[in-house]
Amino acid sequence: MQRLESGSAPQAGESLGDYVCRLRTTLGLSQKEVAIKAGVHAQSYGKLERNKTSSLNRKTKQGLAAALQVPSDYLDAVCRGTLISPNQGIRFCPQCWQPGTPPDSIWLHSRAQYCYVCGTQLRERCVSCDEQITSLKHRFCPYCGTAYQAPKSLHVEKES
Repeated sequence: MQRLESGSAPQAGESLGDYVCRLRTTLGLSQKEVAIKAGVHAQSYGKLERNKTSSLNRKTKQGLAAALQVPSDYLDAVCRGTLISPNQGIRFCPQCWQPGTPPDSIWLHSRAQYCYVCGTQLRERCVSCDEQITSLKHRFCPYCGTAYQAPKSLHVEKES
């Protein structure tokens, strides 16, 4: 699986099926893998890529956004046929996120600023080099090597 570049935004005239197919192939996933990650039936996902479906319900949109690692606003834009600028990376909570897992779907919402579980401010840029985070496949920034999460300190209490 590869990380998505800034080209993850919908392109002018791109259909919903073409868009999700492009994202899926960029990530190196099969249709079945995306369907499982998105929580949709594999046949439904196949119809989506064949342009038999042009709109998404909220649950499907959130599942696809998480599986394809894009903000749900991108899927909204391509369904409406409007352009969107890729001005945000993937947001995640540095406290709750487990390395190697996709971001929680609620973190991908354009208005989300804080984690709904712990209240920590969501991060979308590397703390060292300020590059946008476009994939959470790895634990480290691909530009500078800084860890996305601070290492958990191990506190060993000594008994008196």
